[in-house]
Amino acid sequence: MTMTRTMPDITHHLSDRLLMAYAAGTLPEAFSLTVATHISLCDECRARLGAYESLGGAVLDHAAPVAMAEDSLAATMARIRAGAPDVPPAPRRAPGVLPAPLCDYVGGDLADVRWRPVGMGVKQAILPTSRDATARLLYIPAGAAVPDHGHRGTELTLVLQGAFVDETARFGRGDIEIANEDMHHMPVADIGEDCICLAATDAPLRFRGLIPRIAQPFLRI
Repeated sequence: MTMTRTMPDITHHLSDRLLMAYAAGTLPEAFSLTVATHISLCDECRARLGAYESLGGAVLDHAAPVAMAEDSLAATMARIRAGAPDVPPAPRRAPGVLPAPLCDYVGGDLADVRWRPVGMGVKQAILPTSRDATARLLYIPAGAAVPDHGHRGTELTLVLQGAFVDETARFGRGDIEIANEDMHHMPVADIGEDCICLAATDAPLRFRGLIPRIAQPFLRI
């Protein structure tokens, strides 16, 4: 019997600004990964993204033509004649906690994540992305808290398992929190289940406590 995972009941969505930037291809890789992972779980944001992509196509249709190199056609035909390299089909994965966009970065599901402890039972795994922003998986034990912190830039936090609560709301699987420089919060994982999140940041966090500030350079957060 094939096991399926039901779509989550999502109440916290991506902003129009993020969806438009994703459609235009202007987001840092870490943010694009987070947006793509949320879209894979969220029917509403996927539909909104489709509308922005259609709008972008309409804009291109009315854009002024751009001159191409004289050998563009010949180079394109040569590539077509050469054919695509033989690429074996990707193996089918059983449904798990990590959505498809994340599985490609991790190389599997949760069992394949290389966790590193950061203190108080919290673990992280930094994902390989471009250096203009950082993406990491966070494991927060049930009932545990992430130290109180603010932001020097933007932080996107997408819940993949369990839930957390902070000063603004409760966030469950599929929900995404968008934090900016005006927000200070202390996320606390729900008691019932360990919380796993994907977090993307484009600047270091601003911790209030002394110990997190000391550890910050070593943990790259």
